[in-house]
Amino acid sequence: MEITRHFTVTTTIVHKNKVLLHFHKSLKKWLPVGGHIDRDELPEEAALREAKEESGLEIKLYNPDEKVKLKNSRQLLRPSLITLHNINAFHQHIDFAYFATVKTTKLKPESGETKNLRWFSIGEIKRLNMHEDARIRALKALDVLGAK
Repeated sequence: MEITRHFTVTTTIVHKNKVLLHFHKSLKKWLPVGGHIDRDELPEEAALREAKEESGLEIKLYNPDEKVKLKNSRQLLRPSLITLHNINAFHQHIDFAYFATVKTTKLKPESGETKNLRWFSIGEIKRLNMHEDARIRALKALDVLGAK
């Protein structure tokens, strides 16, 4: 049987020394915001869109690269990580994982999105029921962006 792959984004949003996570209904675990990249959508656009839909926040994506002036092309924002995640034996997600900051913690998810969102400290993240890779990403995002 053939393996199918979809492109996705996740964004670990940091405010001071806390990370925003939402409780995924079907997986029953805390995860960063994210979702599938729409057709003809750039990964960084999907990260901004998904964060806005799921949290109501206007985020600033972290740019790990120096800006290069180019003549005939556009430099895209490199994600902090790109991962391949096995959903099941026949389906995988190629995930563009971004880190981001935000100026406010006031959440306003769009209609139909989960209202089960919370800001977590480092200590809480270490004890939380969450996917281990999401924990590693959250702690790394706090290391890179915490207290900014």
